[in-house]
Amino acid sequence: MKSREDVTGIAAHVAVWSARHRTLAILGWLVFVVGVTVLSGQTGIVKANDSDFGLGESGRADRIVEQAGFPPEHAGEMVVVSSRASTVDGPEGRAAIAEVTAAVQATGVTDALNPPVISEDGKSALLTFAMHGDPETAKDRVGPVLDAVAAVQRAHPQLYIAQAGDASSDKLVGDDLDAGLTRLSMLSIPVTLGILFVAFGAVAAALLPVGLAITAVVAAIGLLGFTSHLAPTVDTTMHVMLLVGLAVGVDYCLFYIRRERDERRNGSDPQRALLIAAQTSGRSVWISGLTVIVAMAGMFLTRDTTFVSFAVGTILVTATAVLGSLTVLPALLSALGDRVDSGRIPVLYRTRSDGRVWGMILRLVLRRPLVSAVLAAAALGALAAPALDLRTKGEGVEDLSPSAPIAQAFVAIQTAFPGGAAPAEVVVKAPHVTGPAWNGAMAAFKEQALATGRLHEPITVEVNPAGTVAVVSVGLSGSGGDRTSEEALATLRGTVLPATLGRLPDAWVGVTGATAASQDFNDQLAKSLPLVFGFVLGLAFLLLLVSFRSVVVAVTGVLLNLLSVAAAYGMLVYVFQYGHFESLLDFRATDGITNWMPLFLFVILFGLSMDYHVFVVSRIREGHDRGLPTRLAVTEGITRTAGVITSAATVMVAVFALFATLPMAAPKQLGVGLAAAVLLDATIVRAVLLPAVMALLGEKNWWLPRWLEWLPRVSHDLPAAPQQERTLATTGA
Repeated sequence: MKSREDVTGIAAHVAVWSARHRTLAILGWLVFVVGVTVLSGQTGIVKANDSDFGLGESGRADRIVEQAGFPPEHAGEMVVVSSRASTVDGPEGRAAIAEVTAAVQATGVTDALNPPVISEDGKSALLTFAMHGDPETAKDRVGPVLDAVAAVQRAHPQLYIAQAGDASSDKLVGDDLDAGLTRLSMLSIPVTLGILFVAFGAVAAALLPVGLAITAVVAAIGLLGFTSHLAPTVDTTMHVMLLVGLAVGVDYCLFYIRRERDERRNGSDPQRALLIAAQTSGRSVWISGLTVIVAMAGMFLTRDTTFVSFAVGTILVTATAVLGSLTVLPALLSALGDRVDSGRIPVLYRTRSDGRVWGMILRLVLRRPLVSAVLAAAALGALAAPALDLRTKGEGVEDLSPSAPIAQAFVAIQTAFPGGAAPAEVVVKAPHVTGPAWNGAMAAFKEQALATGRLHEPITVEVNPAGTVAVVSVGLSGSGGDRTSEEALATLRGTVLPATLGRLPDAWVGVTGATAASQDFNDQLAKSLPLVFGFVLGLAFLLLLVSFRSVVVAVTGVLLNLLSVAAAYGMLVYVFQYGHFESLLDFRATDGITNWMPLFLFVILFGLSMDYHVFVVSRIREGHDRGLPTRLAVTEGITRTAGVITSAATVMVAVFALFATLPMAAPKQLGVGLAAAVLLDATIVRAVLLPAVMALLGEKNWWLPRWLEWLPRVSHDLPAAPQQERTLATTGA
């Protein structure tokens, strides 16, 4: 490519260089992807361990236990034997308990079973035991035990006999979830390809975005290996990276390729078409990528291991997708030329994609912009209204698919033995946790705990070999993640412990366990939420302000994206908290949304929504800078981007909706929230509310106070035509 044009902006300069040195750019990208992947394999990825997750009191308690020298903890298992009609102490119940004990012991992979604990109503018995060997691999050995318990159940059909615990959960739930995530990852690529075949109508054009997105994800995962030595990663980070990488990678390529194809069809030569795409869509990719990175960086402020891991992973994959879109994509488009349309698919291939349907809708919107804005805002407000009732909760057994046998077993145990499936663990560190003072404090603890009606048997005590740390396990009312459990925890921490174990001399007393860890996580999250929201909104405002040199565009951009997020929150509450579509999505409604979901959805949705906003407003600003009145600029910008926005949104909605097929409530909430929000953002927000608001504001859209005139100018003009074309135009030839 010989540059006869006026080139402005980073994206355009990089594109010109890549087109001139396309072989070097393409090979350089491949070397980069392969190189970081190979080097990452040599260094390895550092995974977060249990001690990395603890926050607050529960985190400190976990670290004390970890350093106390307790014998290695084995994977615990439970078997519940319940009689539907009479007490379990009858002949058949006693026989079933004996058979379970013998059958489990005969497998040779467990410790001796503890004596059965009988429920308060006498209809259930709970047998507990531990698996031999490393708890991390216990799921590989628990199969014979599950088979043995199932055989006893078949022999006693009038009783309910089921097993649940650490190893069985890892095997039945963990494996199912891993298989679901793997299936999702595999399905997301062909689903994306299918949508792009329809969008482009050409095989080559459809393969480019997917190929670049996949290589960007691979490279980013390689880079994650290096960053994990500074911030350890969690298992689900790679799945999140794949989905975010597909979303932004495909979006950026769509923006770029569609603009280049449109310019070629408008009569530009290949060089000029590529330059226009680089200077317009390339600039949008650059700005959008920075905005997404800013949104993801907000998760660092939580100081939570999972959020920090997600932040690192999503920032890496977004930055890599931007890098690929600005470097190797122009080189590939330069090399392919018009062959980017090779492999045309009959019926699907179109020479124009001006968004006729959206054009018709837009004409109606601009004819009555005030009415359109009010109706769109009212619709989003109605969808967001349930968010006023949004409550959060920790993850518990109620989040498992209600059709899963192990979920039914956990529920049966929780119902018959409150707190048995998710007990609280009181950690006491003192010079001595033996002797008369300790015995007296423990007796008082048991008496007062049981008297509350919220704390339950079994109450067990384990002391470390040095006699300085004790772990007291006590059952909590509720499921472990609901309000009942939270109230029981508050009673334990605020009333029972200060009056009993908390009075031991020179003792530190804290509570850990699933419920306590969730509560401490919520407390930390509540402190960090204002910081995260302020950081993301503030920097997004500044980026939009600098990019478009308009206070109004920056304010409306932030507000419109907040409306999308609020509508997503409302739909989550409507579905998962109020219990609509339970049978369709295979979940059980609870009294709250998973505690980490609101913040994670906010940063993901805010970042992805900015993709569309920057792309659309850039096209509108481009028309305005050419001298078009605002309404005409809005019409041109929306109609010219409608096709690519629809295609990009369809990819995101389809891929995110796959999350709803996973077996736990949290990924279902994530999938429904993301898919619904992207759908609303690409339709009501970008096609109705944005043009209506901009039409109402008119020239005020571009208002910038004089004291901000020092802001750098980001050009939205098209590159000047080649000298020869300008000469012909002036001579009238």
